Amino acid sequence: MKTLPALMAIAALLGSVQLFYAGSGQSRAASEPAPSSSTYRLVAHGDEASCAVTRGAEISQGLSLLTVAANCRQVLPGVEQAKFWREKNDGTVTFSANGSDPIVMFSVADGDGYESYAPALPLLTLASAGN
Repeated sequence: MKTLPALMAIAALLGSVQLFYAGSGQSRAASEPAPSSSTYRLVAHGDEASCAVTRGAEISQGLSLLTVAANCRQVLPGVEQAKFWREKNDGTVTFSANGSDPIVMFSVADGDGYESYAPALPLLTLASAGN
């Protein structure tokens, strides 16, 4: 008769410990701030031209500042005008001059980074250059 309350107390204790560790892992991940700046290498396949782009601070949900090196016009004419990085929930990324009208659109690539899908040519990759 005394074993039933003891087993219930042990089960409750184990359940509480499991909830504590599972919950703290989720809240820790959710509370970690996203990096405020990331440097990427933008590469045009075919002629292998490349340049640096930097994703800056997030200014609203999914919209961050973007710094594009002047020599990026060799990779894709007009991309040097981009000032904003917009990342959607599906993982797609767009660069724009005004925050909404895309200059170039990327989807998540196989492996690490992104590949452009609009414009169709040249095919561009965007890969982290490390910080």
